[in-house]
Amino acid sequence: MAALFTGSRVLHTSSDEHDGHPMPESTAKICRICGDEIGILQESGEAFVACHECGFPVCRPCYDYERSDGHQTCPQCHTRYKRHKGCPKADGDEEEAYYDDFEDQIELKNHHDYTPDPAHHSEVKFSQNQIHINGDTIPSVAGSVTGKDFEGEKESPDNEEWKERMEKWKSRQEKRGLVTKTGDGGNDKNDDDDDDFLIAEARQPLWRKVPIPSRLISPYRIVIVVRFVILCFFFHFRILTPAQDAYPLWIISVICEIWFGLSWILDQFPKWAPINRETYLDRLSLRFEREGEPDRLAPVDFFVSSVDPLKEPPIITANTILSILAVDYPVDKVSCYLSDDGASMLLFDALSETAEFARRWVPFCKKYSVEPRAPEFYFSEKMDYLKDKVQPTFVKDRRAMKREYEEFKVRINALVAKAQKKPEEGWVMQDGTPWPGNNTRDHPGMIQVYLGSEGALDIEGKELPRLVYVSREKRPGYQHHKKAGAENALVRVSAVLTNAPFILNLDCDHYLNNSKAVREAMCFLMDPQIGKKLCYVQFPQRFDGIDRHDRYANRNVVFFDINMKGLDGIQGPVYVGTGCVFNRQALYGYDPPASEKRPKMTCDCWPSWYCCCCGGGSRKSKGGKKKGLKSLLGLGKLYSKNKKKMMGKHYTRKSSAAAFDLEEIEEGLEGYDELEKSSLMSQKNFEKRFGMSPVFIASTLMEDGGFPEGNNPSSLIKEAIHVISCGYEEKTEWGKEIGWIYGSVTEDILSGFKMHCRGWKSVYCTPKRAAFKGSAPINLSDRLHQVLRWALGSVEIFFSRHCPLWYGFGGKLKWLQRLSYINTVVYPFTSIALLAYCTLPAVCLLTGKFIVPTLNNLASVWFIALFLSIIVTGVLELRWSGVSIEDWWRNEQFWVIGGVSAHLFAVFQGLLKVLAGVDTNFTVTSKAADDAEFGELYLFKWTTLLIPPTTLIILNMVGVVAGVADAINNGYGSWGPLFGKLFFAFWVIVHLYPFLKGLMGRQNRTPTIVVLWSILLASIFSLVWVRIDPFLPKQTGPILKQCGVEC
Repeated sequence: MAALFTGSRVLHTSSDEHDGHPMPESTAKICRICGDEIGILQESGEAFVACHECGFPVCRPCYDYERSDGHQTCPQCHTRYKRHKGCPKADGDEEEAYYDDFEDQIELKNHHDYTPDPAHHSEVKFSQNQIHINGDTIPSVAGSVTGKDFEGEKESPDNEEWKERMEKWKSRQEKRGLVTKTGDGGNDKNDDDDDDFLIAEARQPLWRKVPIPSRLISPYRIVIVVRFVILCFFFHFRILTPAQDAYPLWIISVICEIWFGLSWILDQFPKWAPINRETYLDRLSLRFEREGEPDRLAPVDFFVSSVDPLKEPPIITANTILSILAVDYPVDKVSCYLSDDGASMLLFDALSETAEFARRWVPFCKKYSVEPRAPEFYFSEKMDYLKDKVQPTFVKDRRAMKREYEEFKVRINALVAKAQKKPEEGWVMQDGTPWPGNNTRDHPGMIQVYLGSEGALDIEGKELPRLVYVSREKRPGYQHHKKAGAENALVRVSAVLTNAPFILNLDCDHYLNNSKAVREAMCFLMDPQIGKKLCYVQFPQRFDGIDRHDRYANRNVVFFDINMKGLDGIQGPVYVGTGCVFNRQALYGYDPPASEKRPKMTCDCWPSWYCCCCGGGSRKSKGGKKKGLKSLLGLGKLYSKNKKKMMGKHYTRKSSAAAFDLEEIEEGLEGYDELEKSSLMSQKNFEKRFGMSPVFIASTLMEDGGFPEGNNPSSLIKEAIHVISCGYEEKTEWGKEIGWIYGSVTEDILSGFKMHCRGWKSVYCTPKRAAFKGSAPINLSDRLHQVLRWALGSVEIFFSRHCPLWYGFGGKLKWLQRLSYINTVVYPFTSIALLAYCTLPAVCLLTGKFIVPTLNNLASVWFIALFLSIIVTGVLELRWSGVSIEDWWRNEQFWVIGGVSAHLFAVFQGLLKVLAGVDTNFTVTSKAADDAEFGELYLFKWTTLLIPPTTLIILNMVGVVAGVADAINNGYGSWGPLFGKLFFAFWVIVHLYPFLKGLMGRQNRTPTIVVLWSILLASIFSLVWVRIDPFLPKQTGPILKQCGVEC
């Protein structure tokens, strides 16, 4: 049963039916666990060796971590780690017959003069086991290791003593279950070996960083530096060599070129260290989904936002919902929340139909492992759907499912047709009660729960993920903050109902193209090393329905495959509004957990009296106690008046506690002091920060999700209605420091920027199969309006207190990351310089003047070098990124088109909003598409955004005609200076060519380029014809002119 809940009552009830080389020994320099370089011991100057039995390369931090919080055994041979000199004692050290540090030193001194008998040296041999990782076979240990190969060589005991020690070691390993007793049969031994291999595989990292090969990235960096030097010399020449006959034009051109140079620096240097990442989904399953044990994958809440179902068709939203419900993830760990910010009954009824159809679609997808799991796109794919399918019933079931989906589409289309005309008395629900959202600007909050553990099961009797319809309360006189406010309402509702530790937000037109996308993100978010420090995992946006040539650069390939990978090598990619998995704690405005600095290695090596005399530890300990007391009482810098923090609270990760164990990963609040957490804020401060909801406040303290026991569903629903009321956010920090940040139509950039300023990191995940796909406006007018909204949001951030030029200094934002954010908010202002620079060629051609004086040889060298460096930079960028030259060229063209149109209007609209208070309305981009393929591509919609580029094209075309005519009129001497002006003008025309093509619409037979050249050549030929004037008689004698003297 599912019921629609509003502010006071139940309104509606309905039933819902590595390479394979031998592993290095003690000379290894790279840790096989974390990939870092193994340090050198200060005492001996040799590489650190963790295990003296097999020599498995492990760095000192990983060794200390394994001894303090892990299983205290070697990952390779499962031998218990011996305590090294200077290491703290761990549990179980007293049980072993090993010497402590002091006895170890004495033992070594006493045996300096002892020469051992070669017969007493025992050689330890290991069989070459094989571990299968992603189809590759990797030897675990190769060869034999003798006692002399180990660092800190010691005497081997005699045979009897050695046997006793081996027996004790075997007994301890048997107690731990790592080694079985011999004589149990060969099958048991093989099974145990397989289990050991699986355990060893599960202990491997869940992801790895793949740097760009040096043969690709090194030349790229060299060219960047060379281009920067050339640019400096170029500006030196341009500034010191003015054009005297065209001084105003020269000043304008130099100012524009300096601005372009600064924009290039802001865009280029954040791409200095791009990286790629690989994930290992099999290791994730081995670690968190062991057979016979409950799976320990973290729950995920999906957010889908919608505003207007007439512009965002319900069938598209339904496909997104269906792809989420069929995701390859444990059913009880998935919940989907749909935000209907338009309170549309059409979307409500469509969601009911979707929930019913999901009972058939979800089991079909999971039974046959189909991709993608959005039915509209699965059935429309032009591919061999029988590939890799072996079940004989697949064809029959697919045909039946396609027929049911077509019937489902008919029902949705009927709902859409019915919604076109609203009744005078308003919409009425099935039970006869009026629809609460008849007035979209004045209605109560509504929640409807579908499916889930208490809802309808699928046709096979299995549970389905929970599906929740949410429409927040709206009243006149309140500021609702558009999409950002809707997302924050979902954060609070989901925290009350499910409280998953991770949140994945999607636009209604972005469906899951890869059913394992959530697992890809979990490889990072559940990683024991970096998981707790990640605020989000961002996926690239990919699009369907775009024409093959991508005329208006809708795919944004350059941004997603070049810029974002460059940011991933710094502090992480920016948040782009969709396809992002969040850490809920980061959305609550908390700081990332900070690891305490590791104490100096010499503290355990020197006598305590030496440290006391030198004052090495007393001051530090006193300061530490004082600091801990301050934080406990809430008097630290968290609420300091002089330095007000917006983070909420500061966590300190204890060095001896681990968020995840390498083999037994436990859930809970590891590493945090509960007393400190509860005392950092009083209840009053919590309510002032998060709002008046005890249930929600309690959920914010549960970092691994879930909610306290004893809460019944009905009370939770009432609390969920309360947290989406329109007055809940008043006098709280929602939208200021918590959740999606208000103040810009591009709330995504602003929210990600605030998280990075707090010290969080983000990760860019690019699986081989695109995780999500959506629709993009391929129509020129819609595309320009979309770019206008993005640019307007950047201008709003520029004029706000969150501008990266001055916000967050002294925080934890890296300077290259700051450059990228500065570029994000200042790029619309480039439109002013670009408009002026694109007008200069026409002015030069019409006036006969030029912005550059006569060039000497040295100046010509700088011009040529600058053009070559620009070309080489682009070519090398394409090499390491894999972007095609066509995509790069489309991006360059649309940079000019958008710059002289949408960006320019965004600057003026932003100035009007800041100076005059004139606000602009948020326009939802239409997601509908014509039935004909790429039908909207040729649809022409007039808008004022088309005026500036159209004017530029006409000016430059007229300038070309006038320049050629003037050169013909003045003779051969004027052709030389003309070529520079013509090159300049053709540069503008070529960049605006896609815009001209969009203006001319569909050309059935005559290509646009033919029309363009026809106009140009006809104009030039007409002027030449007038100049030649062949119909006038030619005078053969001398030319007679009137002298002006009256004879």
